[in-house]
Amino acid sequence: MPAAGSSAALPSARVSRRLVHLYCGLVLYGSSPALQLRAGLGLDPWDVFHQGVAQHTGISIGVVSIMVGALVLLLWWPLRQRPGLGTTSNVFVVGLSMDATLGLLPEVHPLAVRIPLLATAIVLNGVATGLYISARFGPGPRDGLMTGLHRRTGRSARLVRTGIELTVLATGFLLGGPVGIGTVAYALAIGPLAQLFLRLFALAERRPAVVAACSGGAPAGSAAQPAILVE
Repeated sequence: MPAAGSSAALPSARVSRRLVHLYCGLVLYGSSPALQLRAGLGLDPWDVFHQGVAQHTGISIGVVSIMVGALVLLLWWPLRQRPGLGTTSNVFVVGLSMDATLGLLPEVHPLAVRIPLLATAIVLNGVATGLYISARFGPGPRDGLMTGLHRRTGRSARLVRTGIELTVLATGFLLGGPVGIGTVAYALAIGPLAQLFLRLFALAERRPAVVAACSGGAPAGSAAQPAILVE
């Protein structure tokens, strides 16, 4: 027969694994645009905007990301969106991780190094997205804005997301944010990568070593959920 208290311990272990997914994913998600920025070949749309603002204000891109995330979160109120632990954690952890990674990485100049660095950044972003979504602690503030507008306007989620990202990309470009081949590569690759790693981490209860590097050897796992990309 199961030991007393074992049924209570199982949900607790699952929550712990979900928390590992959440915070490991957020830290990696902040590190990935820092690598992409050092590659100097273009950023994803939101980070084009963040870097454009950073260049004009003298504030670090990580702090700008935090400030923008907090402002976007305020827009949830009229949309009747409810933030979760993952939502509020996203606002702070991603920006802090971004600045910390930039502080550790030197400038990179040879193209032979910058191209692999870009590829690494995009794959790492896919890994981070799979981890973060599989934790099921709520969407990031920018994705919550997209889903909220989708519900309130009746427009398709794809159309709303495209409209938001084209707007921030154009604004960031006008502010001098870095747009380039990396921006295109990210747009083409992140969807398939996110779906791949989401499936991988959603099956992690049967793959106990999946996040060993992030969790210090602890098994990881959680149930699947709809693929809403983190920002």
